Amino acid sequence: MPRFTIHDLAAIVDARAASGGEASYTRKLLDKGAEHCAKKFGEEAVETVIATIENNREHLIAESADVLFHLLVLLKSRGISLEDVEAALAQRTGMSGLEEKAARKRD
Repeated sequence: MPRFTIHDLAAIVDARAASGGEASYTRKLLDKGAEHCAKKFGEEAVETVIATIENNREHLIAESADVLFHLLVLLKSRGISLEDVEAALAQRTGMSGLEEKAARKRD
């Protein structure tokens, strides 16, 4: 079975965003606006934190999947692609996390 990647998920989000609203949860989220998408992302993030605190591996995996999906929908709602985020990450790989964080404070 081929490996499913976040790029596969991003492609699904893109395809469903282009579809009709009645058949697509993704389209329904996007039709409600970026603020609604942000709220849904936040809810999923909190559920991920709770699953972590409860030390529930299966719940954490499921909620992490929800977080990734809702993050991609949120980014889509603001016209930001996965490639945009990857480019930002690539810029950060030339320095340590501590150096990168310190550089952000100077900007």
